[in-house]
Amino acid sequence: MSLTAADIDRLANLARLGLQPEERARMLTQLNDFFGVVEQMRAVDTTGIHPLAHPVAVIGDIALRLRPDLVSEPNQRELNQRNAPALENGLFLVPKVIE
Repeated sequence: MSLTAADIDRLANLARLGLQPEERARMLTQLNDFFGVVEQMRAVDTTGIHPLAHPVAVIGDIALRLRPDLVSEPNQRELNQRNAPALENGLFLVPKVIE
């Protein structure tokens, strides 16, 4: 896949970017280089290779040292909502910002 200058102009417009001509040329080169790397990765035969759930899985059965998911703080909902200007059913009410 190779992008053209028109593709860069369209992407810049969608992203609301005002690119100068030298920035546009550099962006075109960088994106085409990136897509070249992606094409090289796609060309690698991965038949029979199972995806890793975690990079440490290659080493073997290693138990990750995660702390237990235990409740450590008491429920203070009413205390936290005491100064709220508007509540409904225990939830904060906020002005609508999306039309």
